[in-house]
Amino acid sequence: MTQFDNATEQLHTNITEQLTTAVMLLDANLQIRYFNTACCAVLGLGEKRLNHQPFPSLFQHTELSSTRLHSALTDKQGFGVSEIQAVLADGRHLLLDIVVSLSERPTNHLLLEIRQVNHQRKISLENLQQHQHVAARELIRGLAHEIKNPLGGLRGAAQLLEESLNEEQKEYTQLIISQADRLRNLVDRLLGPYRVIHSVNNNLHQVIEQVRQLAVMDNPANVRFNRDYDPSIPDFSFDAELLEQALLNIIRNAQQALSNTAQPTISIQSRVLQQHTLHGKRHKLVALVRVIDNGPGILAEIKDTLFYPMVSGHANGTGLGLSIAQTLIHQHGGWIDCASWPGHTEFTLYLPITQAED
Repeated sequence: MTQFDNATEQLHTNITEQLTTAVMLLDANLQIRYFNTACCAVLGLGEKRLNHQPFPSLFQHTELSSTRLHSALTDKQGFGVSEIQAVLADGRHLLLDIVVSLSERPTNHLLLEIRQVNHQRKISLENLQQHQHVAARELIRGLAHEIKNPLGGLRGAAQLLEESLNEEQKEYTQLIISQADRLRNLVDRLLGPYRVIHSVNNNLHQVIEQVRQLAVMDNPANVRFNRDYDPSIPDFSFDAELLEQALLNIIRNAQQALSNTAQPTISIQSRVLQQHTLHGKRHKLVALVRVIDNGPGILAEIKDTLFYPMVSGHANGTGLGLSIAQTLIHQHGGWIDCASWPGHTEFTLYLPITQAED
């Protein structure tokens, strides 16, 4: 290699070291042969953890498979993926944009450009969920009005007709009345809790424990419960009854998902976040509650509509539990997030402890 080539090589290295985008070089065995400083920042890993390590070993789960990376080498064809979910070996969640291209020198290597998009995606997802939630509630209210009015007339007509029928014929009017009542109850459940929240100072862990005890008492799958609470969370203002209902809906959902899982486990965690943004407003303190199960994961086709009414991954489910839970948490100025892959489903509830800052 000439002196000019050495100088050029050093210039290329200096440039990549100054990039904010993570750049990584993988050999044919997907072992890391080079990485710039930004890799440590983007992935939150030290140099020793990255140096000459197999790229797949960095993650306990990632939507970018080793098979696809090997195929890129075999087919000599690069590709890009956006907003892929990655979970590092230590359990941290990342959302990444990755561009994979073939290296010209050295050959038979892959060049990865990795950019973390967690913050931007979280804000856009939260805004999208907020708009979807409002739109869905307005649609349901309109449908409920259109359904309940004729149902009331139908039920009243059946009751009047029943007065002129014999006992055998009354069987049919009773069927009409019972089905009208069933539909009315379903519409009421779709509308969800309609009372104004009554917020007073409460202890978050007392509510969580109350929900856990209810779940343990009705536990057909013999689910084991793990607890990991942050004692630094102060008492704060919320409606204990509504929060209990939201948490119970989520935990019941997890119990159903674990019905065919060996050694079914639900972990409940609490944490406090500082200077956290919810619905575009920054709060000095936010409480976080995670409900994690080791079930089969959420079906890919319903992930984006999980909190919509009537969307369920269970054959006999009504699809109302998560929708109602999201409504209740929204009433408190918070929101619910979800991450899921086979063997791990995690619902995260965010609740503001302090008022939004101006």
